[in-house]
Amino acid sequence: MEPVTPAPAGRLRVGDLDIDVTVSPRRRTVRLTVERDASVTAVVPPGVDEDTLARLVRSKRRWLYAKLAEKQALAAERPDKEFVSGEGFSYLGRSYRLLIVEEAPEPVQLVRGRLRLRRDCLHDPARHLAHWYRRAGQRWLPPRAAPWARRMAVPLGELRVRPLGYRWGSCSPDGNVNIHWATMQLSVDLVDYVLVHELAHVHQPNHGREFWRLIERAMPDYEARRDLLTRAGARLWLP
Repeated sequence: MEPVTPAPAGRLRVGDLDIDVTVSPRRRTVRLTVERDASVTAVVPPGVDEDTLARLVRSKRRWLYAKLAEKQALAAERPDKEFVSGEGFSYLGRSYRLLIVEEAPEPVQLVRGRLRLRRDCLHDPARHLAHWYRRAGQRWLPPRAAPWARRMAVPLGELRVRPLGYRWGSCSPDGNVNIHWATMQLSVDLVDYVLVHELAHVHQPNHGREFWRLIERAMPDYEARRDLLTRAGARLWLP
């Protein structure tokens, strides 16, 4: 039998796999996920013991290794960016060239097809650009999500744009939705998929059959969009 030892801070080690474990009262079954950064997470219902979780991980080991290899290959595609005039950054699926300017009313602005970055912000350009994406998303995403919420009969609470690590989004049962600011680099059809996916979680916390049925009713071509998102996500800029 493989060694199974608990690790600190909500971690479980099974063989050569480290699993980040979170307990959620909304879960009725264990959800294993290979995240975009090739980490493995488990969201479990209250009361699931380490031995039970370890057995499940071992039974899913072949699937986990295949997903890890896929994520690691995709991560190798992630571009390195330089904060110099001419570098390209995506916004809603279109590439805009960076332009370093001496003076501007704000640190980052999109003006006449150029993404302008003020020179005095070059000491920490990633923070300023991420903040610009976040503010742009906070303006653009709530009105974009509202028609989807109505179509899905989902109560839409507050929509917040935040840094979420390697997750596209998250939601709460009362309809509050969080979306990663990096989503604003995606094309509009893929942004819509992220929104629909998170809105579906308001009614269905897991990725079971009813969850995907809810998405399919709202977005019949969701599978094609989901596949495109897997590839596109690996090419997004993340500081």
